[in-house]
Amino acid sequence: MLSEDKANHLAHVILTAVKKYTGAKVTGNDERVLKAIKQVVAAELMQEQAIDQRVKAKLTSYARGIVEGSTEWDILYRKTFEEETHKQTRI
Repeated sequence: MLSEDKANHLAHVILTAVKKYTGAKVTGNDERVLKAIKQVVAAELMQEQAIDQRVKAKLTSYARGIVEGSTEWDILYRKTFEEETHKQTRI
């Protein structure tokens, strides 16, 4: 999880980038926009953590006993994480 300082910094970076983008217009108070950005980032991080837990549970359930940190684990983790992410976005 992000610390409050990191979340604030990231929200400010995103808001600055959005304001510079000519295709977007920010309306309303910056503090409210920053709060909304932090909420979205927090929700995305929570979703990513949930996917991470599902992927690790799936990989540890394999009968072969794949060792976490091994090349095989890394390859299967990335593949499975991508699959789980795609499943999540289709819901």
